Amino acid sequence: MRILISGASIAGPVLAYWLTRYGFTVTVVEKAPTLRKTGGHAVDLFRPSMRISEEMGVLPRIMAHATGTERLVLHAPRRSISLDMSRIFQAATDRHVEIMRDDLSEIYYDATRNDVEYVFGDSIAAISPEGRVRFDSGAARDFDLVVGADGLRSNVRNLVFGAVPEHFLGGYLAVASGPREAAVPGEFTSHMEVGRVAGIYTAECLTDSRILFLFRPERPLDYDHRDPAQQKRFVREAFGGLAPQVDSWLAELDDTAAFYFDSITQLRLEQWSRDRVTLVGDAAYCPGPAVGGSTSLAIVGAHTLAGELAVAGGDHRIAFPAYERAMAESVRGSRKFAMRAAKTLVPTSAFGLHALVQAARIVNALPTGLSRAATKLGGNLRLHDSLPVREYPQGRTQLHGTDHQS
Repeated sequence: MRILISGASIAGPVLAYWLTRYGFTVTVVEKAPTLRKTGGHAVDLFRPSMRISEEMGVLPRIMAHATGTERLVLHAPRRSISLDMSRIFQAATDRHVEIMRDDLSEIYYDATRNDVEYVFGDSIAAISPEGRVRFDSGAARDFDLVVGADGLRSNVRNLVFGAVPEHFLGGYLAVASGPREAAVPGEFTSHMEVGRVAGIYTAECLTDSRILFLFRPERPLDYDHRDPAQQKRFVREAFGGLAPQVDSWLAELDDTAAFYFDSITQLRLEQWSRDRVTLVGDAAYCPGPAVGGSTSLAIVGAHTLAGELAVAGGDHRIAFPAYERAMAESVRGSRKFAMRAAKTLVPTSAFGLHALVQAARIVNALPTGLSRAATKLGGNLRLHDSLPVREYPQGRTQLHGTDHQS
């Protein structure tokens, strides 16, 4: 039974691994000419996604690529504070690792490259109800099922569902690369004011640094996704004068080797499947870049989709609804968390900024047990530590349905 996955970032390779393990024949198509090296930011893996990675046999390599960030230094008006990052995460979980997104993507890709067909430099142009797929290259092939794992701006979603509403959470995220010497090893250094926060860090595996900009303008920006020069101008306008160190980061924007910019936007689709096509990860249920734990959600979602297809013997009429039911509560929880986090991480008032700094000081000062209890009461990071990971068959399953030939 042949399954086509669009997208080779995180959810795509994880899904490909489990589908192959269950006996499906998998092809992954990726628009980029090679595995994407976007200069992306660090992502957090908690207990559920670490468990799945461990079962895939890649957890040791993930741990070896941990960023090594140990301290958060927060410079706010009239107060600076240094926090032990391990205490912040221990307040929510005893199992966590931070890794660069590009490294994580490469690790999952390497775990599947020998068993999965990867097609780079191509994209899906059309999908027929019968599973006939036409590509931008002009090629056409038949597949039993198609999965969009191609992110917030999903091409598959647009082809099958058309334009869907995006719920703007009020902020924007930019990530740029900078010189390694501009960052302090082991430290995330940030400057914060009402409506804007900028930070820099490096990692043991990086030869440069990453600079993050989060801001909430008074009104939504009218910007072009394909115009980085315009996007950099918005960042300069939003962060100029925040601090001399931030001004030096802004001066690096023209020469940055990598740059990413997008709105902090949430998807709230009622369903993620139609006929032989379904969506996974940000393509289906992006809770909001940088604020909603989308990486953990994507990994758990990919594992769940593959498991439900295995249990159903490849019958999408059974598997797709079961997958949506299994993920529904986690998706709703991540949406709510993201809406809170977007307001908390970039306060819109002096009171909110003061409350954030005070909360950080309290978590840093409390004994671990008390800080963990406080975090449980507030939700926060514990949500991503408690995403349910269902038990599915460990080996190949009996598959049904048509096995198309290319």
